[in-house]
Amino acid sequence: MLKNIDPALNADVLHALRSMGHGDRIAIVDANFPADTIARHTRLGLPLHIANVSAARAVRAILSVMPLDTPLQPSAARLTPDGEAGELPAVQREVQAELVRADGILSKMYAIERFAFHEEAKRAYCIIVTGEARRFGSFLFTKGVVPPASHWHEAVAG
Repeated sequence: MLKNIDPALNADVLHALRSMGHGDRIAIVDANFPADTIARHTRLGLPLHIANVSAARAVRAILSVMPLDTPLQPSAARLTPDGEAGELPAVQREVQAELVRADGILSKMYAIERFAFHEEAKRAYCIIVTGEARRFGSFLFTKGVVPPASHWHEAVAG
């Protein structure tokens, strides 16, 4: 165990999150998503797993260590039922609540229909499969930046 690290984050996921740079995207997907097929196209080339947790729980863990990109551009997307972009299923409302919890502001997720979502996920850094069994529990997030801590910056500069 590590201090201040969510226990849902395993070593493989932490390594991927740490390896990602500003602007890289991560797909967090439900158990029904064709993760192995799509992940072969990603930078990492294989799916990672945060097993036995809901999408919202996995998002909470990931956002505890990964900042989202600036609110000036969309940094959170959700897989939407075809032709139903306005509807938010319960799983998506739960993840939306985790976004608010992490950022303290309401950052709305933009909708991507299924096949377009698959294409976007292929361009992600990696895919993380959750234990989410409900439909439409798949999301894309864009990594932001962590500003330097003033004491770290002073130590390096001095």
